[in-house]
Amino acid sequence: MIGKINTIKSKTSALKKRIARDKLNTVRYVILGREVNRGLLFKLFIYWILIVTSYIYLNPILKMLVKMVMNEKDLNDPTVTWVPHEVYLGHLKTAWQALHYVESLLVSVGISTVVALFHVIACGLMGYALARMQFPFKKLLTVLLVVTFIIPPQVIVLPMIIMYTKLGLQGHLFSLVLPSLFGFGIKGALFVIIFRQFYTTQPKELEEAGKIDGASSFKFYWKVMFPLAKPAILVVSLFSFVWTWNDTYYPRMFLGQSPLVPLSTQMSRVDASIASMLGNEETALVLVEAIKMSASFLALLPPLLIFFFAQRYFVESVERTGLVE
Repeated sequence: MIGKINTIKSKTSALKKRIARDKLNTVRYVILGREVNRGLLFKLFIYWILIVTSYIYLNPILKMLVKMVMNEKDLNDPTVTWVPHEVYLGHLKTAWQALHYVESLLVSVGISTVVALFHVIACGLMGYALARMQFPFKKLLTVLLVVTFIIPPQVIVLPMIIMYTKLGLQGHLFSLVLPSLFGFGIKGALFVIIFRQFYTTQPKELEEAGKIDGASSFKFYWKVMFPLAKPAILVVSLFSFVWTWNDTYYPRMFLGQSPLVPLSTQMSRVDASIASMLGNEETALVLVEAIKMSASFLALLPPLLIFFFAQRYFVESVERTGLVE
C-alpha cells in the first residue's frame, strides 16, 4: 500500500514538473518565439525601430503643420510647442498669394504630366528594344545607358542652355519637356532600365505568336507588350511626375525670371514676396516662418495626395517590375 502511495506521489510530482516545464516553454516561445523572427521580443524591437524612424521623418512635417496654424500670439509664446490655442488659417492665405498658387500649380501639373507621358512612351520603346530586339552595338548602348548615371546634370547644363538659346526655347516652358521626349538624362536612363527589366520577364512565346499572326515589331509592342507593362508604366509615371514636380535646378537654369514657373521654383521666390510684405509692414517678422511653413505645405500637398491614393498600386507595381529582386 505504501509502495502504491509513493508511486502515485512520484507520478504526481513528475506531472507537476512537466506542466511547469510546459508553461515555461510556452512563455519562452511567446517571448522569444520558436524562431527568432516570431517572438514577442523581436517584434517589440522591430516596432521600436519603426516608431523611432517614423518619428525622425514625421517630426519636421508635424512641426510644419503645427506652425502654419499658429497665430501671432502663439508664435510669440515659448510655452506653446505642439498644441496652439486656436487654429489660424491666415498664413495659408498669405502663402497662397505669395506663391501665385493657382498659376504655379497649373504649370507644375501640366509640365509634370506631359513629362511623365513622354517618359512612358520614349523610355518604354527603348526599354523594349534593349530587352527583346537584336541590333548592332546593343551591348555598347546598354553600357552607355548605365554610364549616364555618373554624369551630373551640371556638366551638360551649359551646352543645353546654348542649344535652347539658338533654338529660341530659352525661357520657354517647352525647354523642361524636350529632354523627356528623347529619354534624356539620369531620369530617362533609370526609366529605360525599369522598362527593360520588366520586358525581360515576359515569355518569348508572345513574340512567336505575334510573328505567326504577321504583326510587325511596333504593332506587337503597341498591341501586346505595352498593355502588359501597366506596372512599369505606373512606376515610371509616378517617379517621373514627382521627380519633375520637385525639380528646381532645370527650371532655374532654363526659365530665368519668367513669370510662368513651376511651384517648386516659385517656392524660391517666396522670400522676396515676404520681404516685400515686410517692407510694406503687411506682415510681422515673427510670422515669416509660419508663412514659409504654409507655402511648403501647399507645395507638398498635391504629390502627397497622389501617393496617398496610389500607394497600394505603386507598391504592387514595384514588386511586379522586378525592382525589388
